[in-house]
Amino acid sequence: MLPVRRDIQFDFPAERIGNWHADGVAITQFFNALSVTFPDGERFFIHAVRQFRDQISDPQLKAAVTAFIGQEAMHGREHEHWNALYFERVPAARKINAFASKRLQRWKRWLPKTTQLAMTIGAEHVTAVLGDYILRHPEVLNGRQGGSEPVFVAMLRWHAMEETEHKAVAYDVWKSVMRRNPRAYLERSLGLAFMLVAYWPVMNKLIIEGIKAETGSAPDGTDIARLKAFLYGPQGLMRNLAIPMLSYFRPGFHPWDDDNRELLAEMDNIEAAYAA
Repeated sequence: MLPVRRDIQFDFPAERIGNWHADGVAITQFFNALSVTFPDGERFFIHAVRQFRDQISDPQLKAAVTAFIGQEAMHGREHEHWNALYFERVPAARKINAFASKRLQRWKRWLPKTTQLAMTIGAEHVTAVLGDYILRHPEVLNGRQGGSEPVFVAMLRWHAMEETEHKAVAYDVWKSVMRRNPRAYLERSLGLAFMLVAYWPVMNKLIIEGIKAETGSAPDGTDIARLKAFLYGPQGLMRNLAIPMLSYFRPGFHPWDDDNRELLAEMDNIEAAYAA
């Protein structure tokens, strides 16, 4: 599947930034924290893939890489608009984000190019399975009874669809430039594990600061219970991502083993509503 770069812009209501999700502040802050991490992460992914563009001989893959870069740039731009509102509400989040950004810059300088690409394909797998679940289960964004702010929902659904559309691009770059051997398999496996270990502490700090800014106090038992149920309960987000996440470690894995392109059907409606 060849990705398509779309220029879509969202006008986020500033007054809803701290509590836009129908299931409350804690769930809102989970998605706000997710948004904070995206722009710098996407710039890292673009950098990692771009380093290998000259080694790609397949013209179709080259075109896919160009579209991948365009899509990730658009995602970063829209999340930066979202994040600007969030930083006004949660000033402490700027410092957390600055720390994470500096760490990514160090990784760009210090880590081998193949390791950066391995981290990218691992992270792309995470966003692909997350996007798949969000698109199949509208209640994750809309809330159990509905009522979430539609602009935030539309933005995340658009992002999820484009992550689905380009989910194999970085992986196909990896396949085209790496030999198939145990060392390459180990490196790509560690790339995913490393990203997950580095990612969650940043998310946790952002969620805590977001709840404190919105409620005036640290997360209480109710906030923690809601987050636990949302993430790890019977219908929990992370609980239901575990098996698709583990498919990445199959030696013969490819992102399009799960052909879910039917989830892109809503794209035309979102593009018509929010096109720049």
